[in-house]
Amino acid sequence: QVQLVESGGGMAQAGGSLRLSCAASQSIFSINAMDWYRQGPGKQRELVARITSGGSTNYADSVKGRFTISRDNAKKTMYLQMSSLKPEDTAVYYCKTVVYGDTYWGRGIQVTVSS
Repeated sequence: QVQLVESGGGMAQAGGSLRLSCAASQSIFSINAMDWYRQGPGKQRELVARITSGGSTNYADSVKGRFTISRDNAKKTMYLQMSSLKPEDTAVYYCKTVVYGDTYWGRGIQVTVSS
């Protein structure tokens, strides 16, 4: 069983920054790709960013150039640095990984951006 716990959310003004963290419970963290998803009010959950075990990254077009995903395998923690925040970034943010075919999600953390 893998547990993922998000932290670092909260409120920010448009143009501001927040950093989210996702801590994993097991050392297999280092061999798996990790994802950040988000679900805004009345919207479907969407992939925001992905980082592979080797450190390759992909981003949704809506966050490219503003968000940066990273990981610290020694700390079993993934990060999402969010800058130039916009009101449309308001959402619950989730981290996710797949381990041996099983999908694990964190409980999510609220990010609210005011204009």
